[in-house]
Amino acid sequence: MKYWIGVASAEHVRKGCANGFMQLCHGKLSPLKRLKHGDIIIYYAPTEKFRTIPSLPYQSFTAIGIVKNTDPYKIDMENGFCGFRRDVEWWPAQETGIKNLLSTLEFTKDKKNWGYQLRFGLFEISQHDAHHIATNMQANLFA
Repeated sequence: MKYWIGVASAEHVRKGCANGFMQLCHGKLSPLKRLKHGDIIIYYAPTEKFRTIPSLPYQSFTAIGIVKNTDPYKIDMENGFCGFRRDVEWWPAQETGIKNLLSTLEFTKDKKNWGYQLRFGLFEISQHDAHHIATNMQANLFA
């Protein structure tokens, strides 16, 4: 089992949670292929809505779940624009801001540019960080 942070707007994450799927990097296949059945995905939302002007910072963990035993699948998202998704069992959780966790997470602690790796859309985190985030989201990692 691995633990991952995925990055998307809160609005997009909520849509995925409501429908039991996840999507990364605007529907790209390659990041979804890195995930395996049983991996834990935690979403971080830098903004509330995608492409809004001005783009107000949201900076919160918005969802947590476990990747189901499915391969990525292609879906027509709108007007012939196709993207890839993966099924996830989302757990009940409370959105929580990252600001109060910066000094306690291994991937952010003592890092001036802690947000840099978020630009990649998906990255692996430690079990410590996953448990710490889940606790702060009031989510049971092994629900």
